[in-house]
Amino acid sequence: MIRVERTMLVDRPVGEVMRYLADFGNTPQWDPGTESCTRLDPGPVAEGARWRNVSRFRGRRTELLYRLEHYGPERLVFVGHNRTVEATDDIAIRASEERTVVVYRASLRFNGLARLAAPFLRAEFERLADAVALRLPVVLAGP
Repeated sequence: MIRVERTMLVDRPVGEVMRYLADFGNTPQWDPGTESCTRLDPGPVAEGARWRNVSRFRGRRTELLYRLEHYGPERLVFVGHNRTVEATDDIAIRASEERTVVVYRASLRFNGLARLAAPFLRAEFERLADAVALRLPVVLAGP
């Protein structure tokens, strides 16, 4: 399993950050690896909402189906899967003076033969997490 974690300070109120991040369809704006993320069901964003996420990693496109597993006052948990990987994005959000602290944790559990590649992919996922940590605060600070 690969786990990465980054903590970011954002110049935006907690409620706005929570609403923005709860809609996983916004992922292409802040995750450099994501090409598209399309909602699969209608209605308000709530636990059980689903998205189709298409990402590019190491030059290859991959598709995961994500579900919002937990939507709490200070935490969001998304779980995505395909036949080779299960990905969990666990996002904690809390106020800190006039700013918001976002703690982004991603974990990937590979299945089958893909498990053998996990140790060799860690550095790439660390770089991707660094890119998210740079981009997300900029996107959230926008208008």
